[in-house]
Amino acid sequence: MDSCPKPRSACPVVFALDLFGDKWTLLIIRDMALLGRSSYTEFLAAGEGISTNILAHRLKRLEAAQIVRKERHPEHGAKFRYTLTPKGLDLIPVLVEMLRWSARHDPESPVPQELRQRLEDEPRAVAEEMRRRTERD
Repeated sequence: MDSCPKPRSACPVVFALDLFGDKWTLLIIRDMALLGRSSYTEFLAAGEGISTNILAHRLKRLEAAQIVRKERHPEHGAKFRYTLTPKGLDLIPVLVEMLRWSARHDPESPVPQELRQRLEDEPRAVAEEMRRRTERD
């Protein structure tokens, strides 16, 4: 398994970017936290166009960083599923803030008006609801 990369510096932003700052990693986490996806096949079918080798590499890195856990699927023993660990669940507020920022600044953003308002008024409550829903899945 890939080891967690060493940060390039002591900067907290560098630490975060080294773990999940590429083009694909947060989309995988988004799929897990917001859309309930958990399998390799579901991530591939997400419509973002990630290649199989990039997906496999990112999942291994997330597992090595203890952001996701890989386990046998309880209903399909030959398949695996990925779930967010507590460390991964802690990224949900980051996703909420990204949604909030995008809804505010992207006129083409597909975020529904009701959610936009909730993101502005109560982002912590939105993040907590996402966390609880993800933990149940």
